[in-house]
Amino acid sequence: MTIKPDILILAPMAGYTDAPMRSLCRRLGADFSVTEMVSAAALCYKDLKTAPLAAITEEDAPASVQLFGHDPAQMEEAAGMIASGEYTGCCTDRLPAAIDINMGCPVRKIVTAGDGSALMKNPALCGDMVRAAIRGAAPYGIPVTVKIRAGWDRASVNAVEVALACAEAGAKMICVHGRTREQMYAPSADWSVIAAVRAALPREIPVIGNGDITSAEDYRRMIAETGCDGGAIGRAAMGNPWVFAEIRAMLRGETFTPPGEDECRRTAVQLAREVVAWQIRHGGSERQAVHECRGRCAHFIRQSRGAAAIRARVHQADSLADIENALSAE
Repeated sequence: MTIKPDILILAPMAGYTDAPMRSLCRRLGADFSVTEMVSAAALCYKDLKTAPLAAITEEDAPASVQLFGHDPAQMEEAAGMIASGEYTGCCTDRLPAAIDINMGCPVRKIVTAGDGSALMKNPALCGDMVRAAIRGAAPYGIPVTVKIRAGWDRASVNAVEVALACAEAGAKMICVHGRTREQMYAPSADWSVIAAVRAALPREIPVIGNGDITSAEDYRRMIAETGCDGGAIGRAAMGNPWVFAEIRAMLRGETFTPPGEDECRRTAVQLAREVVAWQIRHGGSERQAVHECRGRCAHFIRQSRGAAAIRARVHQADSLADIENALSAE
């Protein structure tokens, strides 16, 4: 897997990084993106609701499909399904650029099942999960990557150990979030953990930094302080996908002009339209899609005049027309 320097990735976020959001960020400068988490077990049990989460369109490719689970046998089977495009309800337009294994999700229901960042309690199992995914994906030429955290808690910051186990098992890229599971998303990420992983791994294995990149200056500092090969941006892109354009402009030595209020509103409306179309294409309803869009659209008007009133209207929306009216209101 060849990764160019200064790669910019849209990090996976459940309920946010669907195909329309990934396509938007690609247009604004993200090199590639990662899908919402896909359950390996659900794929193996042929759950029909799982397939759309793994669908990649022509517009958002290249993208990786992120799998979560804790059973190597299920991981191998699921990785093979995703890599081949042969699974129940498959509706993808493109095969993934990689299979990414989630070892970082801190959400209670995920870790309680032994998935996500709970895997970091057992570095040997982490290596086994990578080897299993490779067995499933390798026949189709699809590489395996990994997303990890600093560790489970402050008493067990073992990102280097886990990263080494994954690299030795054959992972082609490691993304490191500089917080433990205990910290969730606060306080500030510890970038020294990212630096330690970068120093420990062979140079041919890219290390991607994640956590607290909200601007081009943040990205510049992360690269300078850690030596990592690029950045993964998640929450900062919610309502500000232009963060990718800002960083791209900085890397090119160009001037970046932030979007105005009108552009933010127009982009939110367009994203809502695309989400509605995507949901309907995959058997959902306009109302369901609009309800998912409420929070997303609200992020786009954080800096708008009268943001509180606009946000209230957005959160009451039941139709696409309601969203359009709320975001066009003065």
